[in-house]
Amino acid sequence: MVVKALFKPTPEPGLALVDRPDPVAGPDEVIIRVHRTGICGTDLHIQRWDDWAASAVTTPLIPGHEFYGEVVEVGPLVHDVAVGDRVSGEGHIVCGTCRNCRAGRRQMCIRTVGLGLQRDGAFAEYLSLPASNVWVHHADIDPDLGAIFDPLGNAVHTTLAYRLAGEDVLITGCGPIGLMAIAIARHVGARFVVATDVSQPRLAMARRLGADAVIDVSTGRVSDAQRQLGMREGFDVGLEMSGSASALPDMIDNMHHGGRIAILGLPSQPFPIDLGKVVTHMLTIRGIYGREMFETWNAMGAMLQTSAQLREDIGSIITRRIPAADWESGFAAAAAAGTGKIILDWTEL
Repeated sequence: MVVKALFKPTPEPGLALVDRPDPVAGPDEVIIRVHRTGICGTDLHIQRWDDWAASAVTTPLIPGHEFYGEVVEVGPLVHDVAVGDRVSGEGHIVCGTCRNCRAGRRQMCIRTVGLGLQRDGAFAEYLSLPASNVWVHHADIDPDLGAIFDPLGNAVHTTLAYRLAGEDVLITGCGPIGLMAIAIARHVGARFVVATDVSQPRLAMARRLGADAVIDVSTGRVSDAQRQLGMREGFDVGLEMSGSASALPDMIDNMHHGGRIAILGLPSQPFPIDLGKVVTHMLTIRGIYGREMFETWNAMGAMLQTSAQLREDIGSIITRRIPAADWESGFAAAAAAGTGKIILDWTEL
């Protein structure tokens, strides 16, 4: 039996929708019928086959790691996941035996294998995944929303890295994850939320999601937002989502003494920061990668289950759903500046 899948056979640019062998479940794995997938920036890197992809990705490969689907088969050693469950999954497959795994810090595993990076992923009709990586949804989750639990987890992990209730929050970068962070910061009770970008459509989305001020950093300054909002001493929490070389230095310049910064955005190259200011202003800077396994999943599942407003806000970040058969237009839309999240529908092939 064969299935349709987006496939990269060799280490070079491009993808193709082709027939691939039906995945087989190991004794501790499940087979998932994929209904929806989200297109991530990582997938665009893999399609283009840039320097990062060449250094991090193994071919031949079916990419894709953001998904929602239905379990259709379980291995004999699988417990707590059943045929018919509607699921997403954690894309970091860990060893279970390194120091961090044994200490319960699986998100820091030193032998992590990435779904859709070093192991066949979700851009296919069917997917195999260890049962320990499966997240079973509440029955009423919207399939499109279920497909973006992975990036939502990135946003939740970053946004909840520090206490936000009553705090002033600066979010640099209004891509889909930055936009999610705005909605989460509003949900958990931040006082002022300021967002920056250079895309007017994305800044407009940030405003709709509850940002108190938005700054086009190609023409304005973060300090302008502080004056506009009557802030006196800088931001309490900074969430760097862009990877821009100018974003973190600018954030540092606008932090309250003792402020806390979480960094999710990956820069394309090194850049200088004022470490003297980090020291003398007693700033805390923390790197964020992926999601905590599985506390982040518990947190975002609970927030979405109990807040219709948050479900609406996060769902509004999805701007298009495209049949998987038309995947090329989906990738083009995801690569365009100013878009929200793009979903591929694998029930339409």
